[in-house]
Amino acid sequence: MTVADLPAVNASLNLVSTVFISAGWYFIRRGFWQRHIVCMITAVISSTFFLTGYLVYHAHVGEKSTHFAAQGIVRPIYFTMLISHILLAFTTLPLVIVTLIPVFTRRWDRHRRLARWTMPIWLYVSVTGVLVYLMLYRWFAPPSL
Repeated sequence: MTVADLPAVNASLNLVSTVFISAGWYFIRRGFWQRHIVCMITAVISSTFFLTGYLVYHAHVGEKSTHFAAQGIVRPIYFTMLISHILLAFTTLPLVIVTLIPVFTRRWDRHRRLARWTMPIWLYVSVTGVLVYLMLYRWFAPPSL
């Protein structure tokens, strides 16, 4: 594996996070808290690996390989999604941490109150992360030289 493979790996990790965040929400809504815990731990681990891969990739290549060249209506759609993704991504890490802290002190009421905000934001960032990858590297990738 090379650094050039990291965008696909990162998108896959985002997809894994999406699946487990969704499953964790599904399970907690139905009272299966043990399954919820497994799903959320998996989502946190997957997101941690994603963040590591993302930082490694951008430390090696910078922003030069992420130029979106498509034109037409897809361009403002892409940039609107990208901007919302980036802004919410900055809030996701602190939100996840702040939502996890009450779990360790068994403050379920506080955890639940914070998770109502954290889960949809984290889910949106995970889903749009996959979509940004697909639009940038697969659907509207510039032709190879």
